[in-house]
Amino acid sequence: MKIQKVAIFIMILIGVLSITVESIRFELESGHTKCIAEDIKSNSMTVGHYSIVNPNEGQPLPESHKITLKVTSAFGNSYHSSENVQSGQFAFQAVEEGDYMACFFAIEHQPTIKIPIEFDWKSGVAAKDWSNVAKKTSVDTMEMELKKLEDTITSIHEEMFYLREREREMQELNVVTNSRMAWLSFLSLFVCLSVAGLQLWHLKSFFEKKKLI
Repeated sequence: MKIQKVAIFIMILIGVLSITVESIRFELESGHTKCIAEDIKSNSMTVGHYSIVNPNEGQPLPESHKITLKVTSAFGNSYHSSENVQSGQFAFQAVEEGDYMACFFAIEHQPTIKIPIEFDWKSGVAAKDWSNVAKKTSVDTMEMELKKLEDTITSIHEEMFYLREREREMQELNVVTNSRMAWLSFLSLFVCLSVAGLQLWHLKSFFEKKKLI
C-alpha cells in the first residue's frame, strides 16, 4: 500500500511539474456549436483567452467572423457569456467542482464558412502569470521559481488529500457492497432451501396420494 501511494505521489509530482500549457486552435463551422471541457477543482483559479485567427493578415476581420462563447459549470451555472465578439477573455474562481464547458457558437451564414479560433484555457497553478508576478513583486528569478514551486507543492498537497478522500469513499463503498452481497447470499440460500423443501413436500404428498409410499 505504501509503495502504491509513493508511486501515485511521484506520478502526480511529475504530472504537475511537467505541465506545458499550449493554446489550441480549431475551426468552428457557422451555424454549429463546439464545446471544450476542462476539469476544475473547487476554489481553483481559471483564466481563458480566445480570439479569431485572421485568415488575411494585415486586413481587418470580416463582419461574418464573430462568435458567441458561454462558459458553464457541471451544474449548468453560467460563469461567462459573450455574444458576437472576435476576441475576449474570462477569469473566475471555481465554486463548483467538475467539468466546466466552454461552448463556442457561430451564426449561420450562406454559404457556410469555417472560422479558425485560438483558445488558451489555464487552471490551477498554470493559471498564474508568473512573469507578471515577478514584475509586480520585484523578485529575482530564484525567488520567483521558489514561489512557483511552493504553489506547485500546495497543489500536489491538495491533490493528495483529494485522492485520500476518494480512497476513503471507495473503501466505505466496498464495505457497504460486501455487506449487501452477504445478505443477498443468505437470502438466495434461504430461497433455494425453501424451494427445495416445498418440492420435497409436494413430491411426498403426490406419492402418498398415489399410494406409492
